[in-house]
Amino acid sequence: MTSMYKKLNTVILKHPKEAFISQEHLRSEWKKFNYINEPDYMKAQQEYEQFLAIIKKHVTHIKFLPVSEKVGLDSLYAHDPVKFTKKGAIILKSGKTLRQPEAEIYKEFLQEKNIPILGELSNDAVADGGDLVWLDDRTLLIGRGYRTNDEAIRQIKEMTKDIVDECIVVQLPHDQGEEECLHLMSFISIVDENLAVVYSRLMPVFLRQMLLQRGFQLVEVPDDEYQRLGCNVLAVAPRICVIVSGNPQTKQGLLDAGATVYEYEGNEISYLGTGGPTCLTCPVERV
Repeated sequence: MTSMYKKLNTVILKHPKEAFISQEHLRSEWKKFNYINEPDYMKAQQEYEQFLAIIKKHVTHIKFLPVSEKVGLDSLYAHDPVKFTKKGAIILKSGKTLRQPEAEIYKEFLQEKNIPILGELSNDAVADGGDLVWLDDRTLLIGRGYRTNDEAIRQIKEMTKDIVDECIVVQLPHDQGEEECLHLMSFISIVDENLAVVYSRLMPVFLRQMLLQRGFQLVEVPDDEYQRLGCNVLAVAPRICVIVSGNPQTKQGLLDAGATVYEYEGNEISYLGTGGPTCLTCPVERV
């Protein structure tokens, strides 16, 4: 699994019933997890069913993470605790301390399902899946920011040396600061071998130039749609995209590039917790 855009065949998700638990639970926890507001438990489930219907239409195998008292609201965002490679999963450790128990639960889940594990971060290494982007089959971009540190980058390079020709470290900006989550995937989504959705204002110049040199067409996300997670685009197959509704210019840019675009209402499950469709999904296998 070394692609962000090939046909998604197997995916791991977590339902808000299992992550959010109840309205009472949300009420007591949303501030601790730095959500924009308290999500509505019933609406969150309705939104998720709409999202899930799109996933079911395109993905053959869907596995759901179990409920666990050891993890919090953010476990809804199944993408971050692991990253899959051709040789199995890398178990990560989040730079957000509240999310660190998720990796342990994930590891148990993968072992139960007999899904191969390539390795696991150790000691002081921290990284989130949202900072690891496959540019192509042999090139891995790693965002170095508040959630992913140098030791994690060193360990990931070592673990992937047989399957990756080039690890390109992308220095991330401070942006909104340590408490707000900026991942590499916050400002780039690769939706085909030569098509990326980007928020250029946060991109390092070298990365933008490199994409253009490699022949990428860039769909530019405007400022207001970046705030609505417009740059967070999931490809379920090349140029078949899922986005949060309310991002008309981004959607039009994708349509102009020949993409098919599915939308879901994502206020409760995406906007309030700052996690779009890529965050909600952990791709295990793309073919």
